[in-house]
Amino acid sequence: MATYECKSCGMAVNATCAKCNAPLVNDTLNKDDGSVVQISKCPNDHGKIKSPLCCGQDMVCTT
Repeated sequence: MATYECKSCGMAVNATCAKCNAPLVNDTLNKDDGSVVQISKCPNDHGKIKSPLCCGQDMVCTT
């Protein structure tokens, strides 16, 4: 399971898919403008979300 941690305050979160209860996995999304966005996705293809925010910045995946 991907664990996301805030570099500023140390808060950490784990996330699961509400449809199948599978742990979300860390991934990246390559945008048309060439930038890369960190995301969390369901391993069973139920969707993906932008990785969580804390203290006004993206939390970093630690696993």
